[in-house]
Amino acid sequence: MSENLLTFSILELFGIGITGVLFIIQMLYYLVTYARPLRAAKTAENTERATADKEAKPVSVIVYAHGEPEDLRNNLPVLLNQDYPDYEIIVVNDGSDADSEDVLKLFSNEYKNLYYTYVPVDTQYLSHKKLALTMGIKAARHDILLFTEADSRPLGPKWIKSMVDSYNLETDIILGFCAYRHTQGFLQKLIAYDNLTNGLQMISSALSHHPFTGTGRNLSYRKRLFFAHKGYSKSLNLHAGADDLFINEVSNSTNTQVQLSPDSIIEMNKIEDFGIWREMKASRAATKRFYTGCSLAFYRMEIISSLLFGIAATATFIAGLSGNWLLLISAGLLLLLRFTIKAFVYKKSALLLQQKPLTAWLPLLEIAQPAYDIYVRIYRMFNGKKDFTNNVA
Repeated sequence: MSENLLTFSILELFGIGITGVLFIIQMLYYLVTYARPLRAAKTAENTERATADKEAKPVSVIVYAHGEPEDLRNNLPVLLNQDYPDYEIIVVNDGSDADSEDVLKLFSNEYKNLYYTYVPVDTQYLSHKKLALTMGIKAARHDILLFTEADSRPLGPKWIKSMVDSYNLETDIILGFCAYRHTQGFLQKLIAYDNLTNGLQMISSALSHHPFTGTGRNLSYRKRLFFAHKGYSKSLNLHAGADDLFINEVSNSTNTQVQLSPDSIIEMNKIEDFGIWREMKASRAATKRFYTGCSLAFYRMEIISSLLFGIAATATFIAGLSGNWLLLISAGLLLLLRFTIKAFVYKKSALLLQQKPLTAWLPLLEIAQPAYDIYVRIYRMFNGKKDFTNNVA
């Protein structure tokens, strides 16, 4: 046994060496990159305690809806009763339906700061969502714009305040997180894990002064920024991209901030249908290929290194079963340590961002997520023309 412990073949040395290198790469991702929001939240908490309240800036909240009367009925009251002195709510409905019209008319009779309009259903060769948001932005009376969607709602009455308090002379964009708090069933767990991973990537990159994306369910930017960049003119031929692609185009190292306070969190409704999530993923995949910068490639390398680490560590562990217990124990410890650290970072991050931790499901979810992304890519190969507002492929 002692001889086996001290003797390694060249192949075994190569295996444990590769496993060790990949383990270090994984640790750098989790302890440096993915844990960055945790460190930033701690710093922000200490800063907020020492900072006096700022003068409230007038805000225009733009809500995108797509024929969702029940969502409007359930979620609009939270927006209309925000603890903020000067704001307006502008709902732009993608299409005109009687039920949504009735809900909006009812609320507008009670709340004088609510305005609404709609995009004609027969509009062609334009992205309906981008047209809807452009209409809302043009109608906005204030420079600071705050965006969400009808299927989402703030977790509390201080959402507007928490999102816009960070504005200063240099800030043009505030990124917020949209939580997915539904975890009953494996599909819901996968959606929650995917949402948390993408959110951590968005937040971490912005905190490191390399912002590259945003979510339209919780996003703020200045009206003048929108018109200075001619709105969505660079991506008018794409249905999607009104949030992530636009932020990728206009954000830089100095004009973007992140809001992490609990009051800033938006909650998204439960996705009931597998096909709806598939279309959401496909839509986002369509815009990712137009991203500038290297942030997306950086996070794809994390997935690749994770896969390679799993293969190398498992192969090394199996090789150790032949009698080299030191090899077996080393590979086993690296596998366990890597899982423990990722689980710890993800659990703390989920709690920070108001999601339920999924620690026990983590090994299965981190296999299922990239597998599902591959499925979405294959799906898009046969449905790619749906990405565009015309027949350009």
